[in-house]
Amino acid sequence: MVQRQAAKSSIDSRGATFAAANAAESKKAHGTVVLDVKQVTLLADYFVITGGDSAVQVRAIVEAIDLCLTNLGYSQRSIEGKKEGRWVLLDYGDIIIHVLHEKERNFYKLEQFWNHALIVHREDWEQREIG
Repeated sequence: MVQRQAAKSSIDSRGATFAAANAAESKKAHGTVVLDVKQVTLLADYFVITGGDSAVQVRAIVEAIDLCLTNLGYSQRSIEGKKEGRWVLLDYGDIIIHVLHEKERNFYKLEQFWNHALIVHREDWEQREIG
């Protein structure tokens, strides 16, 4: 069995996942979903699935997420699809993030594929303005 290793960070994978989801939202991502996949796969603890309307927006979302997680001490293990901006996969060890163009998202329906994972309710991860 292959052991995945978490990136060394000052924040746990749950907090980093929530920060990544909020970074996506800061770039007007569509339909951001956070899945707790610890019980269903060895690939990661959390998945973030989100989307954009264009390749430019997808790449902007990816940049925001990467900057956010880098600032939290997470290092990217791999990235696929950034140049095309249609389906970008970011791997941070315990966190895997899918940023899809809406056409690809509607076609592949990743949320349905991982429907046996626990959905983290938006209220639990969404950053709120105070004041």
